[in-house]
Amino acid sequence: MTGAQPATNTPAAAFPANETLEQLSLANAQRIAFERNWDLLAAKSDVDAATAQQIVSKEFPNPAVSFSVAKISADNKYPNQGGSFWQRDYDSIAAVNQLFEIGGKRKSRQISAQAGLEGARARLADARRTLDLAVASAYAGAGLAEGNVRVLSESAGSLRREADIAAERLKAGDISTADKSRIEITAEQFELDAQSAEAAAKTARINLELLLGISKFAGEMRLTDKLEDLANAPVAGAEVTPAAGRSDLVAAEQALRKSEADLRLQKAGRIPDPTFLAQYEHQPPTQPNTIGFGVSFPLPLWNLNRGAIKAAEAARDQAHTQVEKVKAQIAADIATARLNYESALKRWQSYHDELRPRSEKIRQTVAFAYEKGGASLLDLLSAERDDNSVRQAAMQAASDAAVAAATLKAATEVMNMQTQ
Repeated sequence: MTGAQPATNTPAAAFPANETLEQLSLANAQRIAFERNWDLLAAKSDVDAATAQQIVSKEFPNPAVSFSVAKISADNKYPNQGGSFWQRDYDSIAAVNQLFEIGGKRKSRQISAQAGLEGARARLADARRTLDLAVASAYAGAGLAEGNVRVLSESAGSLRREADIAAERLKAGDISTADKSRIEITAEQFELDAQSAEAAAKTARINLELLLGISKFAGEMRLTDKLEDLANAPVAGAEVTPAAGRSDLVAAEQALRKSEADLRLQKAGRIPDPTFLAQYEHQPPTQPNTIGFGVSFPLPLWNLNRGAIKAAEAARDQAHTQVEKVKAQIAADIATARLNYESALKRWQSYHDELRPRSEKIRQTVAFAYEKGGASLLDLLSAERDDNSVRQAAMQAASDAAVAAATLKAATEVMNMQTQ
């Protein structure tokens, strides 16, 4: 989400996982999550594994070296002439065998490995995209919980002030003891609700810390980005089309590319790979030293690799279907995210610009009238409760708008390989 600035210039890696945070902005929270989140660390390991597979795909098969000695007399029916091993009448053969892959197997294997690496990188980018959304949602949830604490505390404080005024009116005989007690009871109810909301806010902050990969949970950090600012933050890239390169689509396309390369590799497996032989033979003293060459390859008589080819074709078709499914899912994500964002933003603006100011004005008017004896206690309590409800609804609308903005940003975010 754009517009949120970090509360400090300290880099994310400077926050150890076993330490607590004192203050936190949304941008900083997302950077810390990128470094610490457990699921994202697992996705990074997948990239390392895919890199290893790419290295393996570029390696040649190792040659096989053999050395054999034959024609050693076991019953002394003929002499083994010569004093040393090399001079005796043994048949000593040293040979080297080298397998060569033909039919494009090596190229297909390398294409498959490269696609696997690009797919792993895309899955990492998609994990970060969804993690950023999760962090933004958790941050907005924690902000909403803190806002509810503030609203309830302010409502309780307002009624406490009314109770002080009611005490003066009670002395003057303008109101009854019951009226004063009802104001105090309502104020205490708001205070109890504020305490419950504070526990919920701490729980929301702990859930946020879990996403950040922090193992020492305190739930005491101060959120520096206001919920109202997050709700009003502009969303870039709202006009991105489904084919613009979102990370999950890139991952699906790379999976299709890999499956196509694997299918070519399995089809090429029907072509036998030759193994070339070069040998040196030593058999003194009557036979001369000789060299020899040969080639061998399996005969494709019984196994034509049909099963592996059929499985690769099924995997290719499944990957193609997945690409089309992801395209449709992205289109649906963007459409629903845009509708939800526009609706949530309008609702928040209505509360912020119209409902909340009007409710506050009504509360102040009724409170002033009650202090002067022009309004009943019922009117006062009703106005306080209504204003409290409107302010809480406004906080909820701001949170919904912030989450909707983050969701739209995630739905339209284009993969950037530089972030990997």
